[in-house]
Amino acid sequence: MCGHIRYAITREPLVTSLCHCRSCRLATGAPTVAWVILPLDGLVIEQGVPVAYRSSPTVERTFCGSCGTSLTYRRDDRPDSIDIHTATLDAPDAFPPEREIWLEEKIAWMVDNPRIAQYPRTSRG
Repeated sequence: MCGHIRYAITREPLVTSLCHCRSCRLATGAPTVAWVILPLDGLVIEQGVPVAYRSSPTVERTFCGSCGTSLTYRRDDRPDSIDIHTATLDAPDAFPPEREIWLEEKIAWMVDNPRIAQYPRTSRG
């Protein structure tokens, strides 16, 4: 939001997702969160230093220390990938979600998108 943190995506995404889990909602204050999931080396921080915090024992999220914008998500069991908040990109339309995940935690008034893959939890089963 403030521009203190700038980054570039340098590799093709592994997948793009729309997440409905409670943890993502609480971390962002949004009813759902869109993610671009990249190989870890596909994200280059060009300016600034994101602030990191552990939102759970196995998850690290980052945000801008100046304005508070939520930026990334990393899981200890996926050390070679990183999730970027799609809405923080200069061109978010370039990364539409391919799947919706954690539908079992979806807020009741949110509408599913039947044009993309749907998963009650993660797409891993």
